[in-house]
Amino acid sequence: MSHDFNYLNGMDADFNRVSPKYGLKETIASLTILVPMIVVALVFAIIYTAELPWLHAIWAALVAFSVVLIVIILRQARAIGYAEREDDLLVRRGIMFHKATVVPYGRLQFVDVDAGPIDRMFGLATVKLHTASASTDATIPGLPRAEADRLRDSLAGLGQANLAGL
Repeated sequence: MSHDFNYLNGMDADFNRVSPKYGLKETIASLTILVPMIVVALVFAIIYTAELPWLHAIWAALVAFSVVLIVIILRQARAIGYAEREDDLLVRRGIMFHKATVVPYGRLQFVDVDAGPIDRMFGLATVKLHTASASTDATIPGLPRAEADRLRDSLAGLGQANLAGL
């Protein structure tokens, strides 16, 4: 799935999105914390409903917060994308505060592919780009494992070819 995003001020690129499974994985991770909190708040509200009826507001607020958080997580996951251009890689993210990172292939030192146990359960991986600059935030999370491996190999080859041309 490729999309052109106009907030990059004229950069003509078709962005590849990360896997929809990434949004699901992040949602489940958030719910593993929120659901027990909701259950505890609900139990206290039921037990103490006669003395403290306002306790119902706590679990209701947690449910509302969870719904808003899930919407934000899914939208943020859809906003992550990358585009391979002739001389560089563009990485973009953000729904309210947009961030675009341009990584010239000649600046790449090495490319990592990480996949933790939960990522592996969903068949996902994260590509991390390392350059000479410590401030470069060039990670692409939520890629299918095969795509992450392909991107790593492609970027490593382009990095070597462009570095040799310097």
